[in-house]
Amino acid sequence: MSPNPLRSIPSVNELLESPPLRRLVNRISHNVVVSTVRTVLEEMRTEVQNAASEMTLPSVTELAERIARRVLESETPGLQPVINATGVLLHSALGWVPLAEEAVDEMAAVTRQYANVELDLASGQHRRQVQIAEGLLKEVSGAEAAVVVNSPASAMMLTLSALAAGREVVLSRGQLIETNDGCRLPELIAASGAVLRAVGTLNRTRIDDYMHAVDEKTAALLTVHLSNCVVVGGTTSPDLTELVEIGRRYRQPVIYDLGFGGMVDCASFGISGEPIASAAIKAGADLILASGDKLLGGPRCGLIAGRRALIDQIQKHPLARVVEADKMTLAALAGTLRLYRDPQRAQQAIPLLRLLDTSVENLQNRAKRLTPQLAAADAVAEAEPIAGTNYLSGVPIPGHELATWCVALKPAEMDVHHLDVALRLCRPPVVGCPKQDVLVLDLRSVIPRQDMELVAAVDAVGHGQHVAMTSER
Repeated sequence: MSPNPLRSIPSVNELLESPPLRRLVNRISHNVVVSTVRTVLEEMRTEVQNAASEMTLPSVTELAERIARRVLESETPGLQPVINATGVLLHSALGWVPLAEEAVDEMAAVTRQYANVELDLASGQHRRQVQIAEGLLKEVSGAEAAVVVNSPASAMMLTLSALAAGREVVLSRGQLIETNDGCRLPELIAASGAVLRAVGTLNRTRIDDYMHAVDEKTAALLTVHLSNCVVVGGTTSPDLTELVEIGRRYRQPVIYDLGFGGMVDCASFGISGEPIASAAIKAGADLILASGDKLLGGPRCGLIAGRRALIDQIQKHPLARVVEADKMTLAALAGTLRLYRDPQRAQQAIPLLRLLDTSVENLQNRAKRLTPQLAAADAVAEAEPIAGTNYLSGVPIPGHELATWCVALKPAEMDVHHLDVALRLCRPPVVGCPKQDVLVLDLRSVIPRQDMELVAAVDAVGHGQHVAMTSER
């Protein structure tokens, strides 16, 4: 009679005495390690009981190492800072944009302790949360009032729910977009309770189309700037000034979604066609919707600014409390907006604007300086500096082109795919662009102080240290 395999499974105490787990008990937590040991042992008992044939059990050391890996994986932060070597400055998968130090400092200050999020310190009275950033938004945009919510989609949802639920919103068919993060505007409008009244065609919408659509069921005229897509060829669409004229004539509010648009003109950086918040308000838009990140370069949130009567109506809607921004977002936004009081300071302090302003000559010099250092790594057979072109959000849109310089790495032993994976498993992870037989590291999106970290990461892959770092986590 063969022995019962369940009796061969080691005990909790036996595993805890093994070197891999004994080190973890001292380093992390006795409770965490014991809990993981018990979970793994229970899984193994179930596996043995369900096995169709006799199975070979791992040794105590092998099992302990398996448990140690699981403990370390559970201790690894899900979110980690990365080196963005893709060249894409507005990268949705990498958190869009890095924050200015001033924004980080303000955010850290209010999270370490209590903060007067809804308390007016002078009067001791309760105040609306949005007042923390409202004054700054009014100042930099020229609007009468403002609301801050937790995302750009929330800004659209709240605005339409408050102003147009059960009524029609007139919008060009050419602007029925889906954003980079998968939000479809027609579905968002429907979810808000508003009724979409699409006018014109994909490529041609005239001012008469809006005029003929306005009736007693109309609640607002909506226009959306196409930042993440483009329709080329024979196109026609009314500009904001024309829509404002129709809105005034028929007493309909004009809502303008700025897309990527921010607070400064990015034409000097080579980015053309993106609207500016203050210019839209000056042109007569009743409300503008914008992102706190994107070209503003702040935290992920939604901004609504415009006429006070409409903002008051939006603030009173029940959904406003549901989508309000938290204190960390408000502090980071305030820290970012404060920089825009001095455009030159903003250009130097806000990482996105600083990266946009980096000259091609600067990028070329960095690429040439880094190339021999990267080529010296054991994982690299060849390294070559190359000129290139990338796009603001990675989508090839006219006006969003950015000249850049990169370093192309040809792997020594592993293929490009495995080099790409290995760099993403480093600490900090490096995200590059695999292209045929080379891995391209685009310096347009690499913050200069990360250059040496980039070299260290490639060197670590050559020595197999990225594997060790993954295990240590």
